[in-house]
Amino acid sequence: MQLRYVFTELRSGLRRNLSMHVAVIITIFVSLTLAGCGMLLQRQADATAETLGNELQILVNLCVVDDPSDSPNCGGGAVTNQQRKEVERALKASPEVESYEFQSQDEGYAEAQEIPEYEPYFKGTDPILTVEDWPPQYWITLKDPKKAQGVISSVTGLDGVAGVKDQRKQLKPVFGIIDALKYGSWIGALLLLLASVMQVATTIRLAAMARRREIGIMRLVGASTLYIALPFLLESLVTAVIGVGLAAGALAAFIKFAVQDGLEGAIQFVPWIGWDDYIETLTGTLPPGIVFLGPALTLIPTLLLTRKYIKV
Repeated sequence: MQLRYVFTELRSGLRRNLSMHVAVIITIFVSLTLAGCGMLLQRQADATAETLGNELQILVNLCVVDDPSDSPNCGGGAVTNQQRKEVERALKASPEVESYEFQSQDEGYAEAQEIPEYEPYFKGTDPILTVEDWPPQYWITLKDPKKAQGVISSVTGLDGVAGVKDQRKQLKPVFGIIDALKYGSWIGALLLLLASVMQVATTIRLAAMARRREIGIMRLVGASTLYIALPFLLESLVTAVIGVGLAAGALAAFIKFAVQDGLEGAIQFVPWIGWDDYIETLTGTLPPGIVFLGPALTLIPTLLLTRKYIKV
């Protein structure tokens, strides 16, 4: 096989169909960038759910004397030991609960006094809130931060339970924004990936028609299908490598400027994605990283279509 001929045809093909190759590169670049953003946002959502989902737990407030909640479960008195045992039995039986922790009135009151926003309630000789007013509580950690309806239902109606506070509601807007961006990126990437495959098919067809006479002569002298198709495959590989390189640069810029220099400084209580997630997005296997996805989008259609278009 004469490699000089192959590379000569590669250079000639890239120059002859330059505008089509540029269009394919741009489409691959944009589609892989959107796909990579979708993967990074998925990792961001998982990290946020794992960290903040465990910190913002389900809070079960128990009854106190003269309970202000007016809950029918209190019956005008403080929670009893027997009622606490029933609550703990329900928590142990729930498959959604990973662990729970009981906090007494003294412990909760002392912890609340350290919160600056609550300071006015504890000042003076006759404070607004006393130890007797502060409810004993159960702090529940979930196995899956997104699943809590079962445990909430199981304890809400128990005697001695003044109320259940689902602190995860504070995260719903965050998760909603992340999910919207993630699914939007994936839908846009899917449409553009389809467009890139169609552009590759068009480019192969035009290139084969332009070299139809040459292909016919090569067929007559006994050239193999692989030898004839190799310049087409190399053209597709070159466009894929350039598109992947541009997408990798765009994702690196997103991590550096948008995440590290922007969001990390503005919102510090959220664990943000970093360079490890970036590398996994480039080289991952499930889902496939963009380093593998880019060449697959061009080489597979080329392999399938060259067998059709180079037959003379």
